[in-house]
Amino acid sequence: MSDEATLRTAADASDFRIGAAIDPDALRSDPSYLRTAKSEFNAITPENALKMGPLRPSRDTYDFGDADAVVDFGVEHDMYVRGHTLVWHNQKPDWFQAWDYTGDQLRTFLRDHVHTVAGRYRSKIDAWDVVNEAVADDGSMRDTVWYDALGEEYLADAFRWANEVTDADLYYNDYGADGINEKSDAVYDMVEGLLDDGVPIDGVGLQMHALGDHPDPGSVAENVRRFRDLGLDVQITEMDVAFHVDDVSENPDEDQAEFYGDVVAACRDAGCDTVVTWGVHDASTWLRSFRDFGERFTGDPLLFDDRYDEKPAYDGVKGALED
Repeated sequence: MSDEATLRTAADASDFRIGAAIDPDALRSDPSYLRTAKSEFNAITPENALKMGPLRPSRDTYDFGDADAVVDFGVEHDMYVRGHTLVWHNQKPDWFQAWDYTGDQLRTFLRDHVHTVAGRYRSKIDAWDVVNEAVADDGSMRDTVWYDALGEEYLADAFRWANEVTDADLYYNDYGADGINEKSDAVYDMVEGLLDDGVPIDGVGLQMHALGDHPDPGSVAENVRRFRDLGLDVQITEMDVAFHVDDVSENPDEDQAEFYGDVVAACRDAGCDTVVTWGVHDASTWLRSFRDFGERFTGDPLLFDDRYDEKPAYDGVKGALED
């Protein structure tokens, strides 16, 4: 790590947030991980600790140990804390089976979960991804356990339930909707409908997992502007930049750095003030944990390499902030 001004310093000076997804075990066991997270980022989100599966080891039990560790770390170091995520169709508890519940029981189950988790962090979490990935890649509503049992109304219900117990900003979050495309059009129509119905939604999270085919930064900026024209805030919530293993450019580090810098610059120009990377350093990327993705994409998508050394991507982001 250099002795120059950090990424956090540059972000603070630019009234911008640069964040990372945080793993609580690494935070506890790796001093370099903790030091990098604390000095280089002014925003964080628990990578997995606030998802339903990790939170609920049994039907009647919550385990907030890992989530508390990440959230309290953020509060202690004056960071902007994003909560991820209250309602998602993946990473549910192993014991949970939807057929054990009637529709009314499932609605009560989900409401109680949102109330319990969002309510616990009312004074500590600044923004919540209330609903995650409810739209399919073709723009239709994703067929999930919540949609099957409760219909599209579960979206509005989740935001209203969260609004009852927290003062945090409430976001809809999704992947593949970063630029103008069929899916982002569908997300736009969906959130516009929620707003028309008086649902308390404050923003949209664009994940920005730029894997292989990278969205055009100009299209990202246009997308950000149209959501902001609805009165919504927009954040880049899970950014990483990788390449197809069979189509890596001659200068991947430079190309990665250019894309990071262009996205941050486009984001700022369009009125977005937060970019969160999905991990602290390359050794902690989720791409290495998922076999299918690890076989298809390069495993070095973040701003720091395996040894916590700054990559060209780091300089790309920092340069965009300083410019």
